[in-house]
Amino acid sequence: MRARLLVVLVAFALAAVAAFALPLLSATAEQRTQQLVIARNADVDRFAVLAQQAVASSDSAALAEEAKRYAQVYGESVVVVDARQIPLVQVGGLSAGEPGVRALVDATMRNQPSPPPETVRPWSDAPVLFARPIGTATRVSGVVVLRASVAAAARDVAGRWAVVAAGALLAGMVFVLVAMLLARWVLRPLHELEGGVAAVTAGHRAQVPARGGPKELRSLATSFNRMSDAVVEAAEQQRRLVADASHQLRNPMAALRLRVDSLAERVDACGQRAYRATVTEVERLEALLDGLLALAVADSTATRLAVGDHGDEPSDVASVLAERLDAWGAAAERAGVRLPPPAEHTEPVLVRCPESELAQILDVLLDNAVAYAGEGARVRCDWAADHAAGIARIVVEDDGPGLSAAELARATERFWRAERDGAPRGTGLGLAIAQRQIGARGGTLELRAAEPHGLIVRIELPLEER
Repeated sequence: MRARLLVVLVAFALAAVAAFALPLLSATAEQRTQQLVIARNADVDRFAVLAQQAVASSDSAALAEEAKRYAQVYGESVVVVDARQIPLVQVGGLSAGEPGVRALVDATMRNQPSPPPETVRPWSDAPVLFARPIGTATRVSGVVVLRASVAAAARDVAGRWAVVAAGALLAGMVFVLVAMLLARWVLRPLHELEGGVAAVTAGHRAQVPARGGPKELRSLATSFNRMSDAVVEAAEQQRRLVADASHQLRNPMAALRLRVDSLAERVDACGQRAYRATVTEVERLEALLDGLLALAVADSTATRLAVGDHGDEPSDVASVLAERLDAWGAAAERAGVRLPPPAEHTEPVLVRCPESELAQILDVLLDNAVAYAGEGARVRCDWAADHAAGIARIVVEDDGPGLSAAELARATERFWRAERDGAPRGTGLGLAIAQRQIGARGGTLELRAAEPHGLIVRIELPLEER
């Protein structure tokens, strides 16, 4: 936007300077040309008077002497012919027999006006011919022709044009400077607003200075600051509500769990089915509260990282993955799922994610794989480092039933669960929490279908700079 605004302002400024300078250049050249014409016409008129006297007295000595001195002083040529076009005076190298002079003499003898000279420009170098008839309009007794040089006039025009060009250049530079200052004055608040929008998008409060720029932008900055405060406060209240609610409900849930467990030996055979369903729902409610609390912690971590707090220690992908695979080995064996160890890697790779968070993310992926892949399925885990891109990739792949395209699109939504017969009932928060944690660390979570069936979950996390 700054470049476009500068182009428009500079183009307008240069057009204004050109609209002023070009007519001034033309007027300057025409004025100097007019001065040349007036001066030389006066000289020609004086020679016409002297020539009339010479014709009347039949003595052209005085005329010749005057023409000679004129040629010496001004360096210009003079030719005087009588009514029969016989030269009376020829000085300065101009001859009455030249075609241009002869044509001009013929026209002047018929009292035809001489053509006006062209406007003198700095590059003009062709001399100009001026002619006057000798005698009256009814009786022409001869013609005076003067060849004037335009060199001095061209130099004067060049000097005046240089002054005009320098003034135009100075004015153009001033206009460009004013355009740059104006563009900065207008666009600087917009850049600050852009940074504020990015800050609010990242989840933290932003205050944009409301003291610069046009009045409308200052008012917009003030409104944006109020909006930023309101948005961040609302987000913080929402996080606190989720965290406080889940935390406050844990004590009643613990008490409810104790009371339900204490009833185990007192429920008769007829009530065992309802009792087991109650225990299942209590366990599910406990898991839901734990998920909500973890989600609130993940949102809080994302906000803390957005404001630049990166004080967490990095983690080694290989060691954390090996530890979590070992921890999930027993659950996989009970579910009939094969969980082979990953391929060996000799090089340790550190990612910008603490061990506790990386372990929690891997727990979510392994839990889903073990729970949903089905008996006889195989879950493969591996990782690789791309130092050129600065990322580490962790892949968890199973050959179970997988997810459909519609289910893949919704798999990371909060509280969404796949509705399938025999599938365990989860909270629907696991992948949402994992995606939030990965995104807060600058990584990505991708789910796609495996061939011929199954699910591939790929995580990309930024490598720790060494």
